[in-house]
Amino acid sequence: MTPDAEFGYELLVCRYAELTWHPSDGSRPAIVSRQLGTAARRWDTVVIEVDPEAFAARRGFGDRTIDSDLLHVVRHAPADWAWYRDALPHPGYPWRYVRQAVHRAAGRSLIEKRRRDNRIQLRRKRPYPDWVERIVAIENKPDLDRSAADALADQLDHDVETALADEVWLATETTGERVEPALLREMPVEAGILATDFSAGVDDDAADVAWHPSDLSPGPTDRAGVGDEDAADRGGSGGRSTSRDAETVTRRLEIAERAYGKGWRSYADTMRPDCRHFELRREGRAVVPHCAAKAKVPTARECSGSCPSFSPEPPQWRTKGWPIEGGPGKGLRRVLDRRRTRERNRAGDGEHGRDRAGDAGSE
Repeated sequence: MTPDAEFGYELLVCRYAELTWHPSDGSRPAIVSRQLGTAARRWDTVVIEVDPEAFAARRGFGDRTIDSDLLHVVRHAPADWAWYRDALPHPGYPWRYVRQAVHRAAGRSLIEKRRRDNRIQLRRKRPYPDWVERIVAIENKPDLDRSAADALADQLDHDVETALADEVWLATETTGERVEPALLREMPVEAGILATDFSAGVDDDAADVAWHPSDLSPGPTDRAGVGDEDAADRGGSGGRSTSRDAETVTRRLEIAERAYGKGWRSYADTMRPDCRHFELRREGRAVVPHCAAKAKVPTARECSGSCPSFSPEPPQWRTKGWPIEGGPGKGLRRVLDRRRTRERNRAGDGEHGRDRAGDAGSE
């Protein structure tokens, strides 16, 4: 059944998107994450639609997020050896931070570096691919009452105006009424509405499109998703992006990189799977956290060391098979990590949606 907390609902929406994206236009390779955005706006669910071949090339850079400082180095690293200050564009902040990023990038084998004439030189190991096709933002409100709708309308208006995402959606629980209440709220017409029914758990037919979204991307001349005013500023530039365009491209790529490294199952990083009451339970084709002590899906705030019901795994659990296997908590983390890796691999192979081999009945 649908969890009471919005957090639990959010996890089910993430799994649905992973299974079925795109809900109205057919299967598209994508990765899914949650609670990402910018300093001004954080989205509940983020879907990154990817180019499978380019995404497979991105996998060659490892499974960890490439943060903003590293992106500056990796994206602009030259094919041949060059002094890093000659090779990289000015970052807008002191070069000493770039030098630190060069060392970190080399430490992660993202680039190669060497010292010649007392200068640090670098070159790329492989080109950083253009792997992000589109960014889709989903806001999750299972119970869309009037006050929640008013607040959400302002947030979605902001998303539509900034066009940082190519598409925005509202996901809400279906009521079974002839006209879904979400359609009667004053939402921006550009935002899609996804009516979900997770009463039997998550499956690829657990939602219907109640309203189709508009495409917010400016067009083929700028697939990176900058606003219309930026496209107008590009006149006479021969197709090259302005500095503001480049900033938008970078922001979108930073979001995509965090989605790639984090995924949506990373809730175990902010919860306590080492508690003897922490479990994973199946909701159809989804697996979500469950607290046996409280008989509910806990939030990250509830599932902490300060919880009155928190009971650490006994030492004999935590050291079982030490130092390789560990206790049940480490086992749950491995389960979630394997599922995140599996979905990354499938996106790189171009497999997505209901036709993916070997996925029937799995999480």
